[in-house]
Order: sequence, then structure tokens, then C-alpha cells
Amino acid sequence: MKKIKLAVLASGGGTNLQSIIDNIEAGRLSAEIKVVISNNSKAYALERARKHNIKDIHLSHKMFETKEEFDEKLLEIFKENQIELVVLAGYMKILSPTVIRAYKNRIINIHPALLPHFGGKGMYGIHVHEAVLKAGAKVTGVTVHLVDEVYDHGAIIAQRCVPVEDQDTPETLAARVLKTEHQLYSEAIQLFAEEKVEVKDNRVYIKK
Repeated sequence: MKKIKLAVLASGGGTNLQSIIDNIEAGRLSAEIKVVISNNSKAYALERARKHNIKDIHLSHKMFETKEEFDEKLLEIFKENQIELVVLAGYMKILSPTVIRAYKNRIINIHPALLPHFGGKGMYGIHVHEAVLKAGAKVTGVTVHLVDEVYDHGAIIAQRCVPVEDQDTPETLAARVLKTEHQLYSEAIQLFAEEKVEVKDNRVYIKK
């Protein structure tokens, strides 16, 4: 099977990146990470890329006079590396409409809750799990979705539930949800590799 060419964008530790690398190396995922890009020069995600001989690039808006110049450079990197799917893995910057339109239905994100619940502005990292516990939810989970021009809004590709335990803290819940993220993200990428993802009327259909 042909390997789908990925660009992974990350701002922090890159544990989802690592799980994707591990699944590729184990032969469970038909993909090749062509480049890892971070807006944070100290992001451990870049170090993970280097350890696996993957091209790593620090690319920040601060390096450019305008947002348009940043977008131009980002798209240039994607084109140079023949990127087929852009994977956001803890990327803390919002992509511009220009980039999203250029890679329409080819940018995906993972969110640590069951969207549309517990999504939107401010809902990232530990804040999501705090909100889940505060709401008294008995179930949370993970969502992989297409990225559109609205935050945490794009069509859902895959979801998986994670139970909320009575004794959970935001930290214990986060750890359990993260394990599911590591499984589901690679599974979702594999659907793209197998060309099973079809988008119609802003909805995702998975071909058999």
C-alpha cells in the first residue's frame, strides 16, 4: 500500500506525534512523516523528529512581517514535501483561512473530548478535563475531525468514548484520554491512507 505523506504540526511535547511515529515503525500505519513543524523552537516534538531522522522546522509568525508571508512559507514547505495530509498534534496556533482552503479536507486535528461538547475557545489541554468533571459528565472521549475555519468545528472523522470515574481528577482523566488519543489518531490517519474518507455536504463518510 502507498504511504500517505504527512506534515505534523505541534507546539509542545509531541506525544501524539510519537504514537504516530511508533505506529509507522511497527507497520500499523501506512504513512510517512515528511516534516514536523513547530511554532515553538523549544518544543520537544522537534527533538522527537530529530531522533527519528525526520525533517524538523521551527516556523513562527514572529519570523515574518505579515501573516501572509507566514502562510506563503508554510504552504511552500507543504508543496516541497508533497504533503497529502496535515496533522495537528497539539498545535496551539490557528491556521489561517488561506491555508485551510489550500488543503481543504486534508487537515485534521484531535480533541480530548466528544465534540461538539467541551470544544471551542479556551477548551484545550487540562481545561477540557476540568470542564468535563465540573459538568458531572459520566463519559468523555476523543474526537478526530477535519479542520475548517471555525475552532473545533470541522466534520467528525472518528470518536471514541472514555468513561469518567468517580475518583477522577483532571490529571487522571487526561492521562486516560491521552491513551485513547494515541490509538485513535493513527487509526484515523490510516483511513486517509486507504482512501476511505469521503466528504459530502460537510459530513464525513467512511467507505467500506
